[in-house]
Amino acid sequence: MGSRSVTARSAVAVLCLRAALATVPGLFPAALLAAPECQADRVWLRGAWGSAYFTVEVADTPQERSRGLMHREALPRRAGMLFIYDQAQPVSFWMKNTLIPLDMIFADATGTVRRVHHMARPHDETAIPGGGPVKAVLEINGGLARDIGIGPGTQLRHSAFDTAVAAWPC
Repeated sequence: MGSRSVTARSAVAVLCLRAALATVPGLFPAALLAAPECQADRVWLRGAWGSAYFTVEVADTPQERSRGLMHREALPRRAGMLFIYDQAQPVSFWMKNTLIPLDMIFADATGTVRRVHHMARPHDETAIPGGGPVKAVLEINGGLARDIGIGPGTQLRHSAFDTAVAAWPC
């Protein structure tokens, strides 16, 4: 078999992979993804599992952070809320008045995920600590972080992270 035949089959395989991934909104293998543009309403994540994005509401004031996703009956699959703090600090969350299960993704000042709390239970008032100093917390639908592969070491990309220290700067 000549190298041209192998190259043609490789190109077809890449096109098939891209077509298959197009059926999963927001999920891309890292090798096929160019650096995405930063947008205030979108957070990108990447890891050994590939890359994904979520359209987010940003909660960057004390009032927005205290309200969070309370009283919401649903959250679109590729949506979430990004809680941003001025300085990395210890944080703790709870599920008071929250109607849907959530995954909480805690990231440090570099945008690197340090902890994921899976499937926080609706209405549970037990404190969910973020671990070490936290700069941002991404809340998404419960179970989705595990389904995608998001875990410690995953990197977040958003303009909230200082480009001088961000693991994946804008």
